Amino acid sequence: MKHRTLGSSGVEVSEVGFGAWVVGTDWWGDRTDEEDRELLRYAFEQGITYFDTGDVYGHGKSEEIVGEALSEIRDEVTIGTKVGYDFYNNPQAGHGELPKEITPEWIREATERSLDRLGTDYVDVLQLHNANAAEVDEDVLETLESLKEEGVCEAIGWALGPSIGWIAEGKKAIAEGFDALQFVWNVFEQVPARPFLEEIERLDAETSLIPRVPHSSGLLNEQVTPDTEFEEGDHRAYRPTEWYETGFEKVEAIRFLKRDGERTLGQASIQWLLAHDPVATVTPTFRSRADVDEWTDAPETPTLSDEELERIEELYRGNFGIDREDGMDSLRSSVGGEDIVAAGVDRGAAD
Repeated sequence: MKHRTLGSSGVEVSEVGFGAWVVGTDWWGDRTDEEDRELLRYAFEQGITYFDTGDVYGHGKSEEIVGEALSEIRDEVTIGTKVGYDFYNNPQAGHGELPKEITPEWIREATERSLDRLGTDYVDVLQLHNANAAEVDEDVLETLESLKEEGVCEAIGWALGPSIGWIAEGKKAIAEGFDALQFVWNVFEQVPARPFLEEIERLDAETSLIPRVPHSSGLLNEQVTPDTEFEEGDHRAYRPTEWYETGFEKVEAIRFLKRDGERTLGQASIQWLLAHDPVATVTPTFRSRADVDEWTDAPETPTLSDEELERIEELYRGNFGIDREDGMDSLRSSVGGEDIVAAGVDRGAAD
């Protein structure tokens, strides 16, 4: 496993990280806590050193499991967590969003509680969770810097969620010098990544990118097929049928990435993301040891050739030859759509 550095922080992360939103929740089916702990430890044995969780996942349970699983190897791993939701005083209603708290006082309090659950006195990467651009004011920025100076965290990040906002938030994170910016990005879903790549180049910024959902919720690793029946509670069941129908057609268009068995489509999807210089780590959703085995090997498979990269670009620009809508809102804006327009994104297709 190779490693890369987050921004200018000096914090090293494995090129393939572990997205621990699958731990301590039932969003991808049920597992016992011990099964979760075993999967985390197995991921470490296979070379993963970056583990990304959040305080709201399982209302703290994900952090507890991550802390327990990694306690004996704490000095050998990099842990990222997220704060910004008040789940302490608000019950969860299905998959609906909880009230947010993006204030200096809350960030400090929530971080301390996260450290307690993780069983550590510092977190390597502290991220704001789905904050709107306007919520991250000078006081919040000063608080994050203070926590860094105090040794509570070593790097600061901003994790973006589709129901909150994308482009204005990401560009602000880059302009403010955040070490890491996390968001959905894969071969099929390339916005808001494109505006972020342009902004990093324009500002000569050092912000690292952390793609999540690199397999487009199961399409690009071929774990979701036309015959798939989701388990009860699986969040992917809420996506519209049209999204999956267009996705299956897109998969057929990119099967050339398998390269005669030298790599799987899931591995190629990770390699495609790692081909972008600002990317530090890719965080797939691991559900089994087989997932860990396959995706931790991804960086060792053949890198994508220039011809393959160009072909993907051509397919993406032509919407993979599909001329109908997929039923999904790709973008949300917290600033009235001004960021989407400024980025040159087709608002009709995006939202």
